[in-house]
Amino acid sequence: MQTADQLPIEEPVVSLLTPGRIAKELAVPLHRVLHILRTREHIRPRARAGTIRLFRSEAVAQVRHELNAQDARRDRGEVAHA
Repeated sequence: MQTADQLPIEEPVVSLLTPGRIAKELAVPLHRVLHILRTREHIRPRARAGTIRLFRSEAVAQVRHELNAQDARRDRGEVAHA
């Protein structure tokens, strides 16, 4: 019989998302997500698989926020300064 200190520790499952999956979850065109990921330095990939960038699920909320801010600026007629 195993004691509690001998049981294997289960690590949490981390789901990594491609930019395409992020676009699908947010129901927006891929080019909009790619633009946000390319221009926002604070949204960084968690891992890479070859040339594919993989992002944590928190990136979905960050991209959603940036897209909403971008839409709000456009609706007010502001010009974004990069």
